[in-house]
Amino acid sequence: MAKIFCVANQKGGVGKTTTCVNLAAALQLAGQRTLLIDLDPQGNATMGSGIDKRGLKASIYQLLVGLEDLAGVCVTSPTGGYDVLPANRDLAGAEVELVDLEQREKRLRNALAPFDADYDFVLIDCPPSLSMLTLNGLCCANGVIIPMQCEYYALEGLSDLVNTIKKVHANLNRDLKIIGLLRVMFDPRMTLQQQVSAQLEGHFGDKVFRAIVPRNVRLAEAPSHGMPGVVFDRAAKGAQAYMAFAREMIERARTF
Repeated sequence: MAKIFCVANQKGGVGKTTTCVNLAAALQLAGQRTLLIDLDPQGNATMGSGIDKRGLKASIYQLLVGLEDLAGVCVTSPTGGYDVLPANRDLAGAEVELVDLEQREKRLRNALAPFDADYDFVLIDCPPSLSMLTLNGLCCANGVIIPMQCEYYALEGLSDLVNTIKKVHANLNRDLKIIGLLRVMFDPRMTLQQQVSAQLEGHFGDKVFRAIVPRNVRLAEAPSHGMPGVVFDRAAKGAQAYMAFAREMIERARTF
């Protein structure tokens, strides 16, 4: 039975896509059957996995509106080895179309159900807003991974996200819970970042992952080559951090 995780944060530019792509590749390298779902119309996770979003015959848009099943949309990442449900600009139109469809917030959940036994991990890259697409991701997930920078504004946005997750848990998905907070783009030389990190650990305890992803140029370069950072340069500090994060996820999933 697949463990389904949303990587979500309502704040943009916090490393959601980088986390999704690198965690998917790291889990695949660790022998886990992994599916990455790109729910962002920008299609960055698709491109970062080495898949050209402009040349897609079908995308997750067709899956959500019922024109294709998972097998008809799924593509294997040529650089990461994991499966991808890719996205392109068509997905922006799904927002409007989903409003009139039955069980609109459970379209993704229903589409994934028949393929549950095919994967160990399913990761969902959500857009940076609480949209119908994000709601579809939250409704089919077992838990939420929250990547965040150790900055003041990130703390402000975190409380909004936690409230959103509580509402979805209460009304739409009783299985949903916060799996953990991942500190990304971390610079230990900055006192503020160390203070915020300590605050997170004090408030959330073991919900804060032990792995910390540092600011890393090699991670930033990898998407331009269509490769996850853990494949592009496995010796880089950022890649090592995501490999450690993958091991931590596998460990937590056993007690899920």
